[in-house]
This record gives sequence, C-alpha cells and structure tokens, in this order.
Amino acid sequence: MGRYIARRLLWVLLVVLLVTFFTFVIFFVIPPVDPAILFAGRAPSERLIAQVREAFGLDQPFLMQYGLFLKRIFLGDEYGWPGFGMSFVTRSPIREQFLDRAFVTMQLAVGAAVVWLVMGVLIGITSALKRGQWQDRVSMGFALFGVSAPVFWLGLMALYIFWEKLHWLPGTGYVPLSEDPSQWFLHFLLPWVVLALLFAAFYARMVRGSLLESFGQDWMRTARAKGLSERKVVFKHGLRASLTPVVSMFGVDLGTLLGGAIITETVFNLPGLGTYVVRSVQSGDIPVIMDVVVFAGLAVALMSLVADILYAMLDPRVRYS
Repeated sequence: MGRYIARRLLWVLLVVLLVTFFTFVIFFVIPPVDPAILFAGRAPSERLIAQVREAFGLDQPFLMQYGLFLKRIFLGDEYGWPGFGMSFVTRSPIREQFLDRAFVTMQLAVGAAVVWLVMGVLIGITSALKRGQWQDRVSMGFALFGVSAPVFWLGLMALYIFWEKLHWLPGTGYVPLSEDPSQWFLHFLLPWVVLALLFAAFYARMVRGSLLESFGQDWMRTARAKGLSERKVVFKHGLRASLTPVVSMFGVDLGTLLGGAIITETVFNLPGLGTYVVRSVQSGDIPVIMDVVVFAGLAVALMSLVADILYAMLDPRVRYS
C-alpha cells in the first residue's frame, strides 16, 4: 500500500508542475496584453513600464520567471504563504481576499458533495433493489430531471418558491459560520441542494448500474447460498464493489468544484472563487486568474489522490495491478 501511495504522490507532483508550467506559459509568455502594461495603468510611459517589468521580474529570462513563479507559489512571497502575488487591478495583495473566497467555495463544494453523495447512493440502491417497480421509475425520472435541468434555472426556481413565495428560507448572500451558525446553514441550504441535484442524478444512475451488475456475479450468489441475509449481501458485498467507480468520480467532481462553482455562486450571490475569477477575467487581472487556475488544478490532483487511495482500500487488486 505504501508503494502505491508513493507512486500516486509522484504523479500528483508531476501534474501540479505541468499545471503551473502551462498556466505560466499561457498567461505570461503568450498573453493577449503585456502584463506590465496592465499593471502600469492607462497610457503609461515607457519608463513606468520598464520599472514594472523590473519589479515583477518580467525582464528576466523565461526559466528565471518560471522559477520565481514556482517559488512564490510553494514558498510564499513578501505577503506570506502561500504566495499569490499582487492584483494588477486593485494593486493590493491577493492572498487575503483569495483565501476568504476559497473558504466560501470550500463550504459550498463540501456541503453539496455530502448532499449529492447521500442522495445519489440512496436513490441508486432503492432503484436497483426495486428494479422495474414504481420506485425504480420515480428514481430514474428524478435522475433524468436532475441531468436535464440547468443549474441556473433550478437556482432561480428554488429562490422563487422557497424565498419569494413561501418565505421558508432566506434569499441570496453569505453569512459567516462564526457570525450566526443557523443563518449560515439556511443561506447555504438552497445552494447545496441545487448544486447537488445534477451530481446526485449521475451518481444514482451509476450506483444503480453497478449494483445491478453486481447482483449477477457468482460471488453474490455464493454469499446468498451461505445463508447471509439479503441486507448483508447487498450492503456488505454488492454495495462495496459498486462504490469503486463512485469513489473515483467523487474525487474528480469535488476537486473541480473547489475551483469554483461559477453559476451557483452567481445565482445565490456567494463571494466564492467562481465569481472572483469571472470578475478578474472581465477586468484582465491576470495574477488572480492564474492563482485560481493553479488552485483548481491542485485541488483536482489532491482529491484524485484521495480517491485513488480509497479505491485501493475498497478493491485491494488495484494496489498490485
């Protein structure tokens, strides 16, 4: 198991280095606008542009610039660790605002992940056990609705019904957990459910298909022949084998959402990384865009590593393949 984890860690390190390299190339080597001109402001003089280039190391050779970029990310900069640099638009350190927004996005992603995992697995199990019955049809109808309905439409409809008409839940905005735990939960409840519906639909269909496939395997018939109860056969043997594709998908999905759920954050006015990067793209704030891209790549790589480890725990054959 240790060798398997070590190999996966090396792959994660390689992926992170590739993400940082290509991100740097795209935004600094072949940018649509000179970064020094963006930071220098409107109608800058040649002298000011030269000063900006020198201050940010943009006058250095490519490998030197990339080395400084890596050093800032992994070892920190003059504003602390991790190093996120300075915004070209606000001309202030990115670190504090980035971490605050990343924390909001993390709360949204993790909460939605718990909801969609519980919903998807339970609905998938119910549908597989009641194959061909009305429970199966209702479950697959829900899955079809979840896959088909756009997130922005679901969010607006949820706000209209539960906030505007029924007044059961608060509207948009963000309330910190430390300020008011109950309001924090109520403000996040709709975004969690709306974001989770799409993923829960995919997971329900995945669990249903995997579980039905497991029911036809010889080892399931052997477990029944030994006299085990149907509950143990389904949950101890069938479900464990069916969860391996779910674990792999879950790591990638959660890692992707940690980079920002743009539509959900916009509809519910959440100050997360999604809305942050959209505004940065509109204003041409390259350092912010780069930081979000690198952070998203790192999140996907780390969550994929966790998923691989869980996969190996569920199916020991993976470690020796």
